[in-house]
Amino acid sequence: MKIGFIGLGRMGMNMVSRLIKHNHNIVVYNRSPDKIREAMKKGAEGAFSLKELAEKLPSPRVIFIMVPAGDPVDKMITGLIPGLTEGDIVIDGGNSNYHDSMRRAEYLSADGISYLDMGTSGGLGGEKIGYCLMVGGEKKTYDHIEPVLKALAAEDGYGYMGPSGAGHYVKMVHNGIEYALLQSYGEGFELLHEAPFDLDLNRVANVWKNGSVVRSWLLELLQEGLEKYPDLEELKDHIGGGSTGTWTVEESLDLQIPSPMISLALALRFRSRQKESFADKSVAVMRNGFGGHEIKFKKK
Repeated sequence: MKIGFIGLGRMGMNMVSRLIKHNHNIVVYNRSPDKIREAMKKGAEGAFSLKELAEKLPSPRVIFIMVPAGDPVDKMITGLIPGLTEGDIVIDGGNSNYHDSMRRAEYLSADGISYLDMGTSGGLGGEKIGYCLMVGGEKKTYDHIEPVLKALAAEDGYGYMGPSGAGHYVKMVHNGIEYALLQSYGEGFELLHEAPFDLDLNRVANVWKNGSVVRSWLLELLQEGLEKYPDLEELKDHIGGGSTGTWTVEESLDLQIPSPMISLALALRFRSRQKESFADKSVAVMRNGFGGHEIKFKKK
């Protein structure tokens, strides 16, 4: 198929590379012209405006959007609309809120344009082994673009989740689970790091990733990190991200379904960004008050 692709960040560029390797013709657009030229060297056709992108695609047009969630997606859709016609398909493969996806689908349907929300997992390794794709929207639209999904995905790694919003809903929950898994590994390896034994954490991770019930790609990534940064001494304890985890926790509250592991993992992620915790200071003062427990002061 000949398709359009907007957004050539690390994830988007890798997806374009994989599609080209699977013999799809890709027309790319990015706000940075340098990225367009980089993709052209890989075999893509370049477009230096949204208007040019639409003009270079056959009808019905199929256009992937891989930009940050929120306003950037809305702005791209607004910019695309003048060049789109009835029957065209827009696919949002970023981490959008599923409520936004439902709204966008309804908005575009008024002009006869189909919108698919595609949850995308696989990270930077997806170019080589394929991605995991969770798609929501009209089933007939999904069926039309399935050859592209099959090229992008790992074997059996894509599927139709349901009507508009379902794809990004499933990806939201996926990311919430990811938060809890990451936190569990982090806490476990901190225990190993502080153990009364001189443990080689790289060796532990390498053993665990082979045959253990806790083996996973995340564990493999941790082992690679420990090999590159022994004991992680040179790293700061700041953890980025948080949007999809926040949405997952909010959804659990709306549905009155307890999600203590995900909720705590999200809270601890936010805690990692504090230079120092006023809450911990407050607890220390109270413990000193009722039990005379030691308060530690900063060095002057």
